[in-house]
Amino acid sequence: MSASLSISSRRHRETVLTRFGQLLWFSHAILLPVLAVIFALLHPLESHAQPAAFVTPNEVGAGSLLLQATQAGQYVEAPRLATDVDIDVNGPTARAVLTQAFENPSDKWVEALYVFPLPEDSAVYSLKMIVGNRVVVADIKEKQAARAVYEQARRQGKKAALVEQQRPNVFTNTVANIGPHEKVVVQIEYQQAVRLTDGRFSLRVPLVVAPRYSPQDASAITQHADLKAGWGRTENSPSRNSADTPVSAPLMAPGSNRTNSVTLKINLNAGFPVDDVKSLYHTVKIDRLNDTARRIVLDGDATADRDFVLEWNAIASNVPSVGLFREHVGKDDYVLAYVTPPAVTTPQKAGREVVFVIDNSGSMGGTSIEQARASLDYALSRLETNDRFNVIRFDNTMTKFFPDSVMATADNVAAARRFVTGLEAAGGTEMLPPLHAALDDSHQAGGLRQVVFLTDGEVNNEQQLLDAIAASRGRSRIFMVGIGSAPNTYLMSRAAELGRGSFTHIGSVAEVNERMRALFDKLENPAVTDIAAVFPEKNVSLSPSLLPDIYHGEPLVLAARVGKAEGTLTVSGMVGDRPWTLSLPLDQASSAKGISKIWARRQIDDAEVNQTLGKITQADADKRILQLALEHHLVTRLTSLVAVDTKRLRPTNAPLAEANIPLQLPAGWDYKTLLGIGTTRDANVDTKRHQAADKPRSLDGDADIEAISAPASANVPLPQTATPATLLILQGLFTLLLGASLLACASRRSKA
Repeated sequence: MSASLSISSRRHRETVLTRFGQLLWFSHAILLPVLAVIFALLHPLESHAQPAAFVTPNEVGAGSLLLQATQAGQYVEAPRLATDVDIDVNGPTARAVLTQAFENPSDKWVEALYVFPLPEDSAVYSLKMIVGNRVVVADIKEKQAARAVYEQARRQGKKAALVEQQRPNVFTNTVANIGPHEKVVVQIEYQQAVRLTDGRFSLRVPLVVAPRYSPQDASAITQHADLKAGWGRTENSPSRNSADTPVSAPLMAPGSNRTNSVTLKINLNAGFPVDDVKSLYHTVKIDRLNDTARRIVLDGDATADRDFVLEWNAIASNVPSVGLFREHVGKDDYVLAYVTPPAVTTPQKAGREVVFVIDNSGSMGGTSIEQARASLDYALSRLETNDRFNVIRFDNTMTKFFPDSVMATADNVAAARRFVTGLEAAGGTEMLPPLHAALDDSHQAGGLRQVVFLTDGEVNNEQQLLDAIAASRGRSRIFMVGIGSAPNTYLMSRAAELGRGSFTHIGSVAEVNERMRALFDKLENPAVTDIAAVFPEKNVSLSPSLLPDIYHGEPLVLAARVGKAEGTLTVSGMVGDRPWTLSLPLDQASSAKGISKIWARRQIDDAEVNQTLGKITQADADKRILQLALEHHLVTRLTSLVAVDTKRLRPTNAPLAEANIPLQLPAGWDYKTLLGIGTTRDANVDTKRHQAADKPRSLDGDADIEAISAPASANVPLPQTATPATLLILQGLFTLLLGASLLACASRRSKA
C-alpha cells in the first residue's frame, strides 16, 4: 500500500514538472517572441510620446524652469530664452530690432509662449522667423484670421510664430513645433519716437512685465473681461482655441538662478552735439563716435527685471527748442514736429487746489513705497500757504486724510507729512474709488485744481479707469507719477493725456528731488492753452487730433500726413495772458525714417482716446484702427503678425507639449509683501494700520480686503496629450497569452 502511494506521488511530481517545462517552453517559444514583435512595432510611437531623459530638481546644475512630466517627481526642462535688443536712434525716431532665441533642450516637440513688454507708443510692424538657414517673413492679418492660420500650421506640424498685442505695452510671442534640441530665432521690429521733457531726451526699453491686480468690480477691462480678484499674471492670448481666453505665464520665484538674460545695444545719432549720455539703471559702456553720435552697449547681460532708460542732453549752447522732420512714403509726406514753448513765469494765482493720491498696495512693497513716501513728502513741503490740499491713500481700502481739502497751514501740512511717513505697503490695488474721490469737485471752489497720483499702475482695469477720467475730469488736471522699476507706462501716459496733465517717472529714491522739482515747475507755472496748428494745405491728418495743454518743460509733439511738405506750419497758443505764435518752414524739415509708422500708431491712439471720450462709437474706432493697421502693417488689438514655414517638420504621431517662458519679478518689488497677503482681513484692522502717526479725519471705502492669490509655482504640469494606451494594450496581450498557455496545460492534464 505504501509502495503504491509512493509511486503515485512520484508520477504526480513528474507530471507537474513536465507541465511546467511545457509552460516554460511555450513562454520562450511563443510568448516572448510575440511580445518582442509587439514592442518592436510600438517602440517608435513610444519614443515620441515620452522624453528620452527626465531630471529631478536635485539633478539640475543650473537654474531652469522644470515642467512636471507624466511620472510623479520627474521633470523636463522648458525652452530657454535669450533676448537681444538692437536700436538705432536717428534724430527723433528709434528703430528697434528685438531678437528672441527659443531653445528646446528636451526630447519633446514643444510650443513656447513668451510674454514681453514694449513701449506703449511703439509701432510693431515686422516679424521674421529664422529656422536653420531659412527665413520666414510674417504677414499682418486681422487677429482672428491670424490666430486661425497659426493654429492650422500648428496642427499640421509646421513651424509658426504669432505676435499678438494684449495691451498697447504688452505683447505675446507664440512659437509652435520647436523640435527636440532645436533653436528657433524670432526677430520683431518696431518704431518709436524719442521722448523730450524738461530739456532731456530719453529712450525707454521695457524689459519686464509686472504682475497686475484685478479689481473685484472691474467691469470694463482692456482686452479681457474674465478676471478674478487678487494678484495674478498678466493675461495673454491663449495658445489654444479662442483668442478671448486668457492664459498665464509662470513667474520666477526669488532666489532662482535662472534669468531671462538680455543683451542691448544702441546706436545714438542725435543730430546735434550731445552731452551727458547716461543709462539710469543699468551699467553700460559708451563709445564716443563724434560730437553727435555714441554707441551704448550693456556691460554684460542684464536681468530682465527693470526697464532700461537712456538719457542724453544737448550741449548747453545748442539746446534745441524745436525739431522738424519728414519722411516720404507712397504719395504722401509724413511730418514730425517737436515744439517747446518759451518759459514764462507769472505770479501764481490764488485758489489752487492740489489733491495727492498715494498707492500703498502690495505691489508697492520694497523700494517703491520708499520712493512714493519720499515723493509725496517733498510735494507737501512745496505747498504755499494760499494752496488748499488733501491726501488720499489706498490699497483695498481708501483713506481721505481730511474730509475735504484744507488750507496748507503749517499744522495741516505737518500732520499730513506724519501720516504719509507711517504708510506701509499691503493689500490689493483698488484704484477706482480713490480716483473718483480725487476727481470729486462738488464744492466747486473755483480756480486751478490739480490731482497728483503716485502709483505703479499695475492693474488690469485700465479702460475702466480711463473711462472714469473722461467722465469726471471736470476742471481737474491729472499729473501721474509712475513709481518703481517697471510702472504701467501705458496707463500713466493715457491717464495724463485724458486728464490734460503730464506723466513723470521716478525709478529710484535718488531721483525723487529732481523729478518732483520738475513736476512742481509744471504745477506752479501756467500751461500753454488754446493751442492750434495750421498747415498750408487742407485735408491734413494731424495727431493728436485734440491738441493738449502744454506745461513747462513739455514739448508739443505733432505728427501729420500731408500731400507735400511745403509752405509754413504755424503753431499758436496762449502762455498765461500772452499770445504766442511759432512758424516752421516745412521744406526745411530734415529727413528721418519711421515717421509714417509713428503717425499711424498715434492715429490709432487717437481713435482709442476719442472712443473713450465718447466722440466716436466703438464700431467707428474699430474700423479706423483696422484700416490703419492693415495699411501700415502694424500689430494692434485687432491685428496680429503671423509667420508660417511651408515645410512639415513634426511627425504626425508626435504630441506637442506647451512651455511658457517665465517672467522676472520687477526689481525693487518685495516678493513676500506682494504674495504674503493671501488671508482675508477685517477692514478695521487695516484702517488701524494707517493711524500710526495721526488719526485720519475720515474713512471711505470700508469693504473687506479680499484674499489675494499667489502666482502658481514655476513648475507647471506638462499637458498630457494621450492616455497610457500602449501600456494597457501590452498588459492585455500578456494576460491573454498567459491565459491561453494555462488553458493548454489544463487541457493536457485532463487528458492524462
